[in-house]
Amino acid sequence: MSIHNVTAHIGAHPITIETGKLAKLADGAVTVRSGETIVFISAVSATTVKEGQDFFPLTVDYREKAAAVGKFPGGYFKREGRPSEKEILTCRMTDRPLRPLFPKGYLYDTQIIGVLLSADGEVDPDILFINGASAALMVSDIPFAGPVGAVRVGRVNGQFIANPTHSQMADSDLDLVYVGNATDVIMIEGAGDEVPEEQFIAALHFAQTEVSKIVALQQELAQKVGKAKRQAALFTVKDELMEVAYAVAGDRIEAAIYNKSKVARQKAIAALKDEVSAAIIAKYPEATKFEISQAFDYLQKKAFRVSILDKQTRCDGRGLDQIRDLSAEVGLLPRSHGSALFQRGETQAVALATLAPADEAQELDGYTGGETTKRFILHYNFPPFSVGETGRTGSPGRREIGHGALAERSVEPVIPDVTKFPYAIRVSSEVMESNGSTSMASVCSGVLALLDAGVPLKKSVAGISCGLVTEFRADGQLDRYTMLTDIIGSEDHFGDMDWKLCGTRDGVTGFQLDLKLPGIPLKMMEEAIYRTRDARMRVLDVMDSALSQPRTELSKYAPRIETIRINPDKIGLIIGPGGKTIKGIVAETGAEINIEDDGSVHIYSNNGDSLLRAKQIIEGMTKEISVGEMYQGRVVTIKEFGCFVEVLPGKDGMVHISELADFRVNRVEDVVKMGDVIWVKCIGVDEKGRVKLSRKAAMKERGEAAAAAPAAPVNS
Repeated sequence: MSIHNVTAHIGAHPITIETGKLAKLADGAVTVRSGETIVFISAVSATTVKEGQDFFPLTVDYREKAAAVGKFPGGYFKREGRPSEKEILTCRMTDRPLRPLFPKGYLYDTQIIGVLLSADGEVDPDILFINGASAALMVSDIPFAGPVGAVRVGRVNGQFIANPTHSQMADSDLDLVYVGNATDVIMIEGAGDEVPEEQFIAALHFAQTEVSKIVALQQELAQKVGKAKRQAALFTVKDELMEVAYAVAGDRIEAAIYNKSKVARQKAIAALKDEVSAAIIAKYPEATKFEISQAFDYLQKKAFRVSILDKQTRCDGRGLDQIRDLSAEVGLLPRSHGSALFQRGETQAVALATLAPADEAQELDGYTGGETTKRFILHYNFPPFSVGETGRTGSPGRREIGHGALAERSVEPVIPDVTKFPYAIRVSSEVMESNGSTSMASVCSGVLALLDAGVPLKKSVAGISCGLVTEFRADGQLDRYTMLTDIIGSEDHFGDMDWKLCGTRDGVTGFQLDLKLPGIPLKMMEEAIYRTRDARMRVLDVMDSALSQPRTELSKYAPRIETIRINPDKIGLIIGPGGKTIKGIVAETGAEINIEDDGSVHIYSNNGDSLLRAKQIIEGMTKEISVGEMYQGRVVTIKEFGCFVEVLPGKDGMVHISELADFRVNRVEDVVKMGDVIWVKCIGVDEKGRVKLSRKAAMKERGEAAAAAPAAPVNS
């Protein structure tokens, strides 16, 4: 096989796609390079279908190797472990735009595998992997209606940048991942710092222009390779089975799927499915479970689409742009630092907010550059009882990680800077009921929980979804469509789009698009963007009625914080050798201490006395002895000519025998003894930094009289 490569200039670095050199036994394999970042991607699809297979088993797997940056993996085994959140999110961003482009009825096990081979710390490999997955399918014989192109768009000083480096992204107020074909959008994901809708739409058009270049690049590569697509048998439902399904339940399916209650709706649909199954088996005993399931699914989808497009009627009776009943409540849980309940129809999420010292921030383990820590975390949990089912519980799956990431990046832009609120912040969203858009409910409940915890958010953020139902002509051209605001589960299942948009009253903060179509025009996306903006304002009104401003006081169970500033040169003194000194302060006071490079010392404690004691110790260690200041110190050394008194931790000065009292002192021990606590005044510091103290001057200033008997010990 010959080696072929193509190159296009996108952003700061050219992108080069090469095939024919590596993994020649795979159906398709490419490497994608930008800068010194290189990703390898393979595509393989089985030629037979597993017995009983009733869905398309597409697997997308992306892994980052420590060797790509010349490192050993951490841990005992020195081998890469479970996928990181970054790897999982990259897999999801790749899977979603590829899946709609395989033929309907294609049920062959298909696997896309990507490996990061080299990383320069500036070029993010996720965009390279998405493009490489499409290119690997294009140069293979696997049926695929591609290619698709992917680009990241940033905005720095109002200017859009294609595929910005990590350095550029540090100054960007937009992180848009855009995947499309030559003319249409297929997938969008990302976040923005309150980007106005008009600017967001402009960014989409900018991205589409760049994506078209990558699509042309892959088409050029596929032509060079010249591999024909395989002829694969597609598993579709016979028309006669669909006719039986329609004859049995066609006049009743609409009443079943339009029951307002989800539970009642599911029961009615299940009863009709049993009838349809029995009727099909009676007439066609050879029919498989897959064929019966698909025939009934077709029946529901047809009824759903006829009702939406022809009657403008939704499953639960709402208008096309009507939001379900909303309610919000805060302060549910007495011990959590903040809590809230948000409900939209039969979707319900409880959020718990927790505050911790800033050094509790999550450390990120990636090898590709960008952020190394994450101070704000939002975790999303979706138990099976939320949909009235039993199922697997335990560690989060890819869906939960993806939904949590969407909610997290939507709220993160309004989190206060660490200099203004020096806490690590975690929100845990517990989904209690699910009937569509639980990630958006998690955004709303999470924001309210943060306000309840007293986190000074810049503004409130809300999220809402938008769906789409389309009808195409025989020639494949779009005939008509209808958009739906705030979709429920069945509208997501039978519809063509799930568009989620989050933001404040002033702009966009997070977004995600899932399509079951091979693309839609940007004009339709613009309509969806404005539709969700209007709905978002209504959701924000309900949230504001529950709590519109952060609590003025933190929960009594949340750690208090006091920040003091010290000379950065004194940081080592507080930490001590091997951390011995700071560990001792923590052990003595019970407070937590976080020191930053600029000399900011954050002291956290739930106990006021503990916090005050830690503050006193640190201030004492770092404070300088000043001439004219009074100090209460302990006698630590006695000499013939005077005594040394420790007036600050680790800092002492000498009281000459002539400065011990306002009378003649023959022996130092006649006035003070080891361990005595006395008041002294600093009367000088010589050029070598030696401190001169006076007990006599301190007594005079405090209005005290010297002891009448010179021999009597004084402990003042």
